[in-house]
Amino acid sequence: MAAQVIDGKLVAQSVRASLTAEVMQLKEKGVQPGLAAVLVGDNPASVIYVRNKRKACAEVGIASVQRDLPATTTQRELLAVIGELNDDPKINGILVQLPLPKGISAEAITDAISPAKDVDGLHPYNIGRLTRGDSLFVPCTPLGCMELLDHYKLPVGGRRAAIIGRSNLVGKPAALLLMQRNATITVCHSRTQGIEAICREADIVVVAMGKAKFLTANMIKPGAVVIDVGINRLPDGTLVGDVDFGPVAERAGWITPVPGGVGPMTIAMLLSNTVTSAKRAHGIL
Repeated sequence: MAAQVIDGKLVAQSVRASLTAEVMQLKEKGVQPGLAAVLVGDNPASVIYVRNKRKACAEVGIASVQRDLPATTTQRELLAVIGELNDDPKINGILVQLPLPKGISAEAITDAISPAKDVDGLHPYNIGRLTRGDSLFVPCTPLGCMELLDHYKLPVGGRRAAIIGRSNLVGKPAALLLMQRNATITVCHSRTQGIEAICREADIVVVAMGKAKFLTANMIKPGAVVIDVGINRLPDGTLVGDVDFGPVAERAGWITPVPGGVGPMTIAMLLSNTVTSAKRAHGIL
């Protein structure tokens, strides 16, 4: 029996609709959530990502500001821009689009963003608080994964979960979020031995490895929930995830597609974090 597809587009639309209503209520109280996007250089993919995020902001009523800087921008100059945005009361969230040009440390830039405006959830302060379960902001992609599980009422507590990938952006925070919900976690990576056996025991598998079609059907427990965070472009231009979707869907119970699964949720959670930041800044939370 084929798995039920977890529709990230549908869930993201629901989240955006709720945010639109919430933003309208905030505006009636004189509160206008604002997100600043900083783009350094003209990387085509980054330009598209920032454009999509600004469009999403407009759809829910969040004011968006874009700071376009040339590829020749120095780290000191970028840090000065971050400082200005940190001090701007109209800005509730700061997003610096990655990757950055050579010579600029992504870690230094992330560290410079005020934790109170770190809507990407990547500041060490927020990551540290995430380990004890009370972060100001949670990274958007793993937060979106949890939202998908909740929307479809898929149980987490007491379940075994395998996380494939240990990045700061997805793998590590996803493991912490699932553990906070009482799942038993195994984090797998490139040095993990017996990864196939680990996955076959998991009720929930989150794949964020960056390798096309890595997770195959023989690695899946029948009826498992499979969350595919990967996005890879094949030589023919086709977009695929880290999961071999067709065969895995015949064995899993629930599965996210690529595209249309986790991707839309990442932007929805960015918007949600920005609204939360605005509420917190005005003492509404």
